[in-house]
Amino acid sequence: MSQEKIFPHEEGIEIPYDKITPDTLQRMIQEFVSRDGADWADVGCTLEDKVEQVLQQLRDKRIKVVFDLTSQTANFVVCR
Repeated sequence: MSQEKIFPHEEGIEIPYDKITPDTLQRMIQEFVSRDGADWADVGCTLEDKVEQVLQQLRDKRIKVVFDLTSQTANFVVCR
């Protein structure tokens, strides 16, 4: 997955992904990977493959969940 597609300049409150209920996290990731314009390097990836890739990035601490107080939305943000 292209790191640029994850919002690198998002500001807000970090929410530990393991504190989000599994069902909610699953739905958040599914919505994220199915957004218009999502660019996945591996053509033909299933939704489950894409979700697993995002989960692995969360586990590896390459991305994090950030809640933006202004827009009242949560996004996946590249860790610095």
